[in-house]
Amino acid sequence: MNAALTLRERSETEASRLPPLLARAEHLAGTVLLGDHGRRRSGMGDDFWQYRPAQIGDSRRMIDHRRSARGDQQFVREREWQIAQSVMLWVDQGASMRFASDKSLPTKADRVRLLGLATSILLVRGGERVGLTGTTLPPRRGNAQIIRLAQAWSEDDQTDYAPPEHRAMIPHARAVFISDFLGPMDEVELALTKAADRGVRGVVLQVLDPGEESFPYRGRTIFESVGGSVRHETLKAAELRDRYLERLARRKDVLTQLCRATGWQLGLHHTGDSAQTALLWLYRALDGGTR
Repeated sequence: MNAALTLRERSETEASRLPPLLARAEHLAGTVLLGDHGRRRSGMGDDFWQYRPAQIGDSRRMIDHRRSARGDQQFVREREWQIAQSVMLWVDQGASMRFASDKSLPTKADRVRLLGLATSILLVRGGERVGLTGTTLPPRRGNAQIIRLAQAWSEDDQTDYAPPEHRAMIPHARAVFISDFLGPMDEVELALTKAADRGVRGVVLQVLDPGEESFPYRGRTIFESVGGSVRHETLKAAELRDRYLERLARRKDVLTQLCRATGWQLGLHHTGDSAQTALLWLYRALDGGTR
């Protein structure tokens, strides 16, 4: 009992340090009604689902020796999903995310953190485990895990573009990547490819500021990265518009093709639009309801 009270006190103390993000994420999650999951996925249930070839990372206990004895390849007996599924999240903490083209708009960082935490709250309420990609915060259930996620997402990365984490992908889990995806694409390609190789299916949500889509700049303009590593001054910003929009379109096409090749779902959200709409799309996409 004392240990439980201590844990609760620690959790409440941590929560008190992050009231704005937690409160907004809780409110946003409350606007989305949870329906029955009804997902048929492999997991730790009792009913047989399928055989699949054994992969690196599978334990020996998972091998079905009777099925494997029929040939030269080892097979794993998978069961129907009946209990919590692990969902790993990567929310971009890079400096590029701390951009807003207008004071009336939230920064991209604020929006992706809100969406990431609200999605986690919905998943935990649905009985699933959530955590970060990589090894810093493995998937767990419970409100304490939500507080840990909020704490992790309160810390900024000082690099202009933070690459997605691709270590320790849990085989056959689910994943969510939320970013502007305006940085180098080689790390994104590596992460999605490694995930696909381990049977991880997921959702990519690209979050952009309206100004990044419309390029409304005219005349003398100074373009500078949030991290300060890149700076460009021009007297005729309007002349850059067509070239910029063309490169943005190419970037979106690369991301589309990458998601298509790896079996991930891709969505686009603008910070000027409703966060509720984006959250609903994320949850339905994870649940297999968006194609």
